[in-house]
Amino acid sequence: MSPGVHRLKAIEILTACTALWALSFPIMKALGLAQQNLLPGNGTWFFTSLGVMYRFGLSALVMAILYRRELKAITRRELEQGMLLASFGVGGISFQMDGLSYTAASTSAFLTQGYCVFIPIWVAIVYRRRPSLKIFLSVVLVVVGVAVLARINLGDFKLGRGELETLIASFLFTGQILALENTRYAANRPGVFSTVMFAGMALLCLPVVLFTMPSAAACWQAYASVPACSFMAILVVFCTLLAYNMMNQWQRFVTATEAGLIYCIEPVLASVVSLFLPAFFSRWVHIDYANELMTVRLFIGGGLILGANLLLQSPWLNGPKTSATQT
Repeated sequence: MSPGVHRLKAIEILTACTALWALSFPIMKALGLAQQNLLPGNGTWFFTSLGVMYRFGLSALVMAILYRRELKAITRRELEQGMLLASFGVGGISFQMDGLSYTAASTSAFLTQGYCVFIPIWVAIVYRRRPSLKIFLSVVLVVVGVAVLARINLGDFKLGRGELETLIASFLFTGQILALENTRYAANRPGVFSTVMFAGMALLCLPVVLFTMPSAAACWQAYASVPACSFMAILVVFCTLLAYNMMNQWQRFVTATEAGLIYCIEPVLASVVSLFLPAFFSRWVHIDYANELMTVRLFIGGGLILGANLLLQSPWLNGPKTSATQT
């Protein structure tokens, strides 16, 4: 398969990844509401850290079974990359979660997409070259599109604790994306370092679970219902095992800058699935979770983000060919 065909296939697969991650938003919201019914009065930190630990721990167990032979010959660099990805992932999620307690969800959604700006800046500094006009225009379209989706009002915007923590989270997510592109790990086997990544994220969440749990029994009581277990099964199979393995396998065929822009489709798709899934979950689980509404902002913001990615994939404004690590 030629590099050009690899790149186009990678774009398609990474776009599919964003659809699977978008599905996780209403599922995690519904799961949290269902758990509040099972264990009322407990803090969101406990439910979130427990969910992340179970989600990635179960995924690691499945991967360990599937790749048991390959894991016997794990290399130092595969172990290193897996733990690096796990550290960036857990760190980003933790700062994002805490930041949400001190800022609006719309502001968090906007600032989390900061990696589409951080990555080109990193490339410019490391390789001492300016981003291409195509990349610059794509970044601008994405930033404006996310700002429209998140209803950002610059007149009311302030940089407090929540905003700073969300920017730190976005910076850590940037590190996660760049760690997949690093040529130091080019020979690593995706299945092996993905297993390490999942196990590492589960282990890093364990101290938070131990610190926030009201009792040991609460760790299984939080999933003592068919809907809660069903939500977790979907998160494990589709949003973790399938999505992250696709990402870890195929992101290497595009640049980190392109990957960051593709991942910005996620809030658009999350808004789309939130138009109908919440009501279905509410009827099934008996929770109060209303559908979001179709708005002009969704069309405009989503259109700008999708336009940025179409521009990225088009031959328009193509400059001289460069290596994947330099564009």
